[in-house]
Amino acid sequence: MHPILFEIGSFTIYTYGFCIAVGAISGFIYMAVQGKRQFGLTFDQSNSLFLLIVISAVVGGKLFIIFEDIPYYTSNPSKLLSGSGFVFYGSLLTVIPLMLWFFRKNKVPLWPMLDVMAIVTCILHTCGRIGCFMAGCCYGKPTDSIFGVIFTSPVCQADPLNTPLHPTQLYEAGFIFFILLVLLFLKNKKQFDGQLFLIYLIMYAVGRGIIEIFRGDIDRGFLIQNYLSTSQFISLLIIGGALFFYVKLRNAKLGVSKGQ
Repeated sequence: MHPILFEIGSFTIYTYGFCIAVGAISGFIYMAVQGKRQFGLTFDQSNSLFLLIVISAVVGGKLFIIFEDIPYYTSNPSKLLSGSGFVFYGSLLTVIPLMLWFFRKNKVPLWPMLDVMAIVTCILHTCGRIGCFMAGCCYGKPTDSIFGVIFTSPVCQADPLNTPLHPTQLYEAGFIFFILLVLLFLKNKKQFDGQLFLIYLIMYAVGRGIIEIFRGDIDRGFLIQNYLSTSQFISLLIIGGALFFYVKLRNAKLGVSKGQ
């Protein structure tokens, strides 16, 4: 849509990077404030955690791109560093183990802090998907519906240009923002620690699986061509795992309540 925010001579600010920066700053502020208020995290601890998350997210998001076309990226590893974007699930699945390690190492309550991080993730991811829309990546299939958006800039990654496409980036940004509102509403009403994090995982995985149907960037990878994308398969695994822990934690909390 508008991949370049502005240019000053040879200096270029890309809209995607700007949106990521806005999301990262906003997410960090929320995490630092809530971390200090609820768990006594120092600014240095919050700063270290966020820096580790950013590094892990970049590495994981780039590595998972390899699965879209293993022969191509193993033969052209430099392409991972230019114009290939990120795979969100790659970032998520590498960041979660890192957070678990950090929380245990710094004696931060695990599930309560994951609830905070669910909201942080929604903030960052919403901004990131808006950036995707501006860059034209993660684009949708051609459509004749009223929702169709035409990408015209030769710099953007949408394909084909000058053709109405499903704005799947905005579908997902809007859905993630809805999840954020749900989590903020439930924040002071949750029944057990970890509930917000698990609700986030379940809701996002369901929504992502549906939105994948409208995606047009077929090079993102399929396990069953044109029927089951890699992201849909990961979504199914996440839903199953999150439901398992949701029931386990809820039953544990109910068991404690009855015992009292």
